Amino acid sequence: MKIENTKAQMRKGVLEYCILSILQDGEAYTSDILDTLKDAKMLVVEGTIYPLLTRLKNAGLLAYRWEESTSGPPRKYYELTETGTLFLNELTTTWGELQQAVTIVTSTTSKK
Repeated sequence: MKIENTKAQMRKGVLEYCILSILQDGEAYTSDILDTLKDAKMLVVEGTIYPLLTRLKNAGLLAYRWEESTSGPPRKYYELTETGTLFLNELTTTWGELQQAVTIVTSTTSKK
């Protein structure tokens, strides 16, 4: 088993949560979302994020608007919907519970 595969799967598992969290403070352009993820050391490529944003939009968690750009094609800005905000709140609760459970398990296991 390769550690890089496991690391990639762990990142994929929390990517939706991270994207929704980024958008909780307001709308963002895709490159802004990617920059925030990269700054946090979440290794994500454009080919991964676009399908994910589309899936989140189709699920009713995100909405978008187009804005004309002076330096190229129009830009799509994403924002959370009301449903997306509720979903993010649930994920935040679940994330906290998961962190706590993992901390308990890993600290208990390391003492044996």
